[in-house]
Amino acid sequence: MGLGRLSETKASRKNATQSRTRDHNVGLPARRAAVALLGSVLKDAQPLDEALVSSRGAWLMDSMAVRDRALARAIAATTLRRMGQLDAVLDAALDKGLPKKAGALHEILLTGACQVLFLETPDHAAIDLAVTLVKQGRKARHFDKLANAVLRKVAAQGPEMVSRQDAARLNTPDWLWRRWASFYGDDAAQRIAGAHLEEAALDLTVKTDPEGWAEKLGGVVLDTGSVRLAAGGRVENLQGFEDGGWWVQDAAAAIPARLLGDVSGKRVADLCAAPGGKTAQLVHAGAHVTAVDASGTRLGRLRENLSRLNLEAVTVAEDALTWEPGVTFDAVLLDAPCTGTGTLRRHPDIARLKNERDLEELSDLQARLLHRAVSLVAPGGTLVYCTCSLEPEEGENQVARLLEDCPHVSLDPIRPQETGGQTGWIDASGRLRTLPCDLDAGPGAPGGLDGFFAARLRIGDSH
Repeated sequence: MGLGRLSETKASRKNATQSRTRDHNVGLPARRAAVALLGSVLKDAQPLDEALVSSRGAWLMDSMAVRDRALARAIAATTLRRMGQLDAVLDAALDKGLPKKAGALHEILLTGACQVLFLETPDHAAIDLAVTLVKQGRKARHFDKLANAVLRKVAAQGPEMVSRQDAARLNTPDWLWRRWASFYGDDAAQRIAGAHLEEAALDLTVKTDPEGWAEKLGGVVLDTGSVRLAAGGRVENLQGFEDGGWWVQDAAAAIPARLLGDVSGKRVADLCAAPGGKTAQLVHAGAHVTAVDASGTRLGRLRENLSRLNLEAVTVAEDALTWEPGVTFDAVLLDAPCTGTGTLRRHPDIARLKNERDLEELSDLQARLLHRAVSLVAPGGTLVYCTCSLEPEEGENQVARLLEDCPHVSLDPIRPQETGGQTGWIDASGRLRTLPCDLDAGPGAPGGLDGFFAARLRIGDSH
């Protein structure tokens, strides 16, 4: 072989090696960010939405292309959504369990297994990238061979294991499963948990012409009036976003504000208002709205949303429990802080962050907020109380206790025509209860909606 031919061969090999290195490194930042996001949730108890804005993972994502940021988020979210299944597969592949003091090893294995089993990433790519992350970890680097062996087992044996798993049960914490089976029944608990396995659709509340917007955006109009699109893509890129023609709001979350009826010209207080979907509904309907939220940061986002929508409201950064407006209102909407267990389709981290202790603390807060909200309603006025929780302590039980404590408060039954004709969502006393497995959106359209509770109350004269 001549020297020219030899040099050409060496150059080709060098170029091929460099190309493989580039291809490998291209995928690494997104995986590293996903691992960091997962660590923020599992180790720092930070909600995923917050971690996406302020965390090491968010910092890593700042310099990424849009596609890589979307990939990092998808890996983290899917890992959280399927964590019960993933841990079961990893446990079977780990002969001696997970090593202690191994840094981010658990998160790396989880995200690696998730890519292999649920995100259709080629096995070799997912495994190689995961092992590289292990090697680069200060504490994890001692376990690179273990990571390689475990993930190869996952790739070989995992798909068959997953096919035999009860996915709904495995991905639901025991305390939630027991509660749902007790309150809703075993079959409903299975359907609720099954609905959580799929990412929520993108629902929009439009200012006018829902049929026209559905046609423009390739969606469908739901019976409730919302426009539904398939999940995916950047919301900011959709037609009508910049012009303020609509805002993102789950179909269930759009119902409570409508239960206040005709609010045109009325003074309405929206308590715990951020991020502002219900405020926007009320303002657009002609109400004079005072939006109250304890978080200045969240209230800032509410103002930004209203500005984009060309809507105006008075905003107050105060705790609703101690807020003293000096006046009463024709109507009050209280979307109380809650465990959020009705929103696991869009917030899978809640299953890993909340527990029964949180439920007890939040139930106490809701009771105090509910009594405070009653005091802000003028005699003859209306109060709508709602939570995005599946737990009766945060919904039905709260209202029942309020009615016992306050004889001047009465239940104003919700009517089926106020929910798009969905009679199954209204109980015998006229309270609203939606489940994540509810709502058939029609052929080809994603079904489901957030789990919500709402009740409408009339406030009489307490004297």
